[in-house]
Parts: sequence; structure tokens; C-alpha cells
Amino acid sequence: MYQAFVIKYGEIGIKGKNRRLFEDALIRNIKNSLKMVDGKFVVLREQGRIYVEAKGSFDYEGAVSALKKVFGIVEIDPAVITEKKDFEELAKEVVSFIDETYPDKNFSFKVLARRADKSYPMNSMEINQAMGDRILNAFPDLKVDVHKPDIYIHIEIRDVISYYSESIKGPGGMPVGTNGSAELLLSGGIDSPVAGYMVAKRGVKIDAVYFHAPPYTSERAKKKVIDLCRIVSEYAGPINLHIVNFTDIQLAIYEKCPHDQLTIIMRRYMMKIAEVFAEKDGALGLVTGESIGQVASQTMQSMYVTNEVCHYPVYRPLVGFDKQEIIDRSLKIGTYDTSILPYEDCCTIFVAKHPETKPRLDIIKRSEEKLKDCIDELFETAINTTETILVTCEE
Repeated sequence: MYQAFVIKYGEIGIKGKNRRLFEDALIRNIKNSLKMVDGKFVVLREQGRIYVEAKGSFDYEGAVSALKKVFGIVEIDPAVITEKKDFEELAKEVVSFIDETYPDKNFSFKVLARRADKSYPMNSMEINQAMGDRILNAFPDLKVDVHKPDIYIHIEIRDVISYYSESIKGPGGMPVGTNGSAELLLSGGIDSPVAGYMVAKRGVKIDAVYFHAPPYTSERAKKKVIDLCRIVSEYAGPINLHIVNFTDIQLAIYEKCPHDQLTIIMRRYMMKIAEVFAEKDGALGLVTGESIGQVASQTMQSMYVTNEVCHYPVYRPLVGFDKQEIIDRSLKIGTYDTSILPYEDCCTIFVAKHPETKPRLDIIKRSEEKLKDCIDELFETAINTTETILVTCEE
């Protein structure tokens, strides 16, 4: 039955003179999302609507699944798209569409016509009334309900005519690539993949940095992070993942600095390294999965001390979320089951029994002085030995 989808967007529609740039980005992302779906697709733009048309047989469920992960889409409407025709021909098609789509004719309906093309000889109200009459004549058991119908029959008169009765919710947000780029500090936990998803939903292109600590963290831990990155890339597009060998820096901090300060000092060096890759990737900020008070390194005092080393702005999209809210979001986007796999990352290996929750910047800096004989060399080695891979949803 369906060979096409009407794609509706939200915020893009209020972008004024820049609207076409956002539409172009959305069309580009739609085309990329459909590359892995069986079938040949054409994406068209007509009078404020975007249409996806399948040429020949295609994977309907696969296409819907792909489109539901394209930020900027608020609604996906499986539709019939046809050339402009007179009302009698259109009415016959709509009646046939209802007959084929709904074998059980025991429901109420309402016709919602929208005539964007003012040259069409009937206005919206006239189409609503006349089409409703044709449907009732064809199916006497149906009922019209203008307040709470079981089914809405949408008819749109534009450069082409489309009609549909089903609406599938899209992810909303803004097309990825329309609001700059950022560097995500990605771990194997629950929080950071959700943070990456949320920033990408606002149109931000993301790349990522992962801190690996062999032999204390295994290859399975590394694969877990790559798998998380791949899931996020289904929404965010291709991601450059920088895998930093952080072991020697962690060991130096462990040997030379007070153990209750390990997490904070380690975190400060992670941010410094992340900024190096942010600059390489052309990012405009860092993104973390931190939430106020969730762990010792995420108190207001700890985040203040961590921020002090950063030249880039740090975005924390989960800062006001509680843990259950983050878990719920991870379940929704499909990262939760991978995040809870029991492979520890470097943040959980070198953790003090009683970490400092209210660190003072002057004391932390004094402790970092103990690293001055080795840290520059270790820092450069970590940068130069970083493995970078391009992660996409196609792998």
C-alpha cells in the first residue's frame, strides 16, 4: 500500500530566511539514514513538506526505524502521494485507500484537508465536507466524529496530493550538523552516551574521546565503548572516536598524589586531553555525562575544580537529571543493555575508598605539583599513541 512518507518538522519551520539551510541538512541526514535500508528512495521537497518516496519494493519497517532516528523529524506519515487531479478522481482513490487499509469498517473518522495550493478549485472546508460524504456513501457503517474520531483522514493539496491516516512520532530536535560540533567524553557507563544523544538532538555534530587503561581495563571494555558509540551514531551520524591510553598518567597520579584526590586530578587531565582532540576535530566545546551530586567528582565543588583547567566551554546536558531519568532515556535510545555489561572502565579502576567531595582548587594544584617531573612527557605520549577510529552505524 504505502510507497511514501510525508515528513513533518517542527522548529525548522520558524527559522525564517535560514529555513532552507535547515531543510537541506534534514534532507541530507534522511538520505544518509536510508542508505542501510533495503530499497531505493528519493527525497523531495515541495511547498514546506519533505517527502520520501520508495521506488519499487522496500523494507517498510526498516525505513520507519531509520527515520525515527533522524533528528529534526517530528512526524512520519506513511502516505499515498499522487499527481494533482480533480476531486472525483481523488475521492475514488481515498475511498479505495480506506477500504484496503481498514478491513473492519466499524470506526469514526474526520477528514482534515489542507489546501496549500490555492489554485485548486475547492477550498479546505469544501474538500472536508465532500470527501466525508463520499466516504459515508461508500461505507454506511462508518460515523463522522469531528471532536474525537478514531481515525483522521489527512488530505494535503500542494504541488502534489498526499493522503494518509497514520502518524508515527519522530525524535524531534534539530538536524545534526546545524549547530556546530562538540567533543564528548565517552565512558562505558550509562550517562555519557545519553549526554551525547541529547546534544546531537539539538543539531550538534559530535566526536568522542574514550580513556582506556590497559591492562587494568580489558579489550572487552574497549569494545563495549565502541558498541555504545555505534548506537549513538545511529542518531548522531559518524563519530570520530579517539581511544586514549591513559594508564601511565593514572599510575603517576596514583603514586604521587593523595588518594582522596585521585578522581579529581584524573578528571582534570582527561579534560586537558579532550581539549586537544576537540581542537583537532574543530569542536566548539566539551560534553560530559555529569549530573550534580551523583558521584564524588560531580559535586558543585568538584565540577568547579575540574572546569578550571578548561579553555573550552563544558556542556552537561544531564546536570539536573536524577539517575532514574538517565536510565529511562538510555532504555529509550537503546544504550542501556550495553552500558551495564560488567566491563570496568578507567574511572572505576582507580577509585579511592573515600574520595574528596569538596575539593579546594589551591590544594589540588599543590598536589599536581608532584607530577611536574613526568606529566608533560606522559601527556604527550598519551596524545601521540591515541588510536582514532571512525564509528558509524553501518558496521
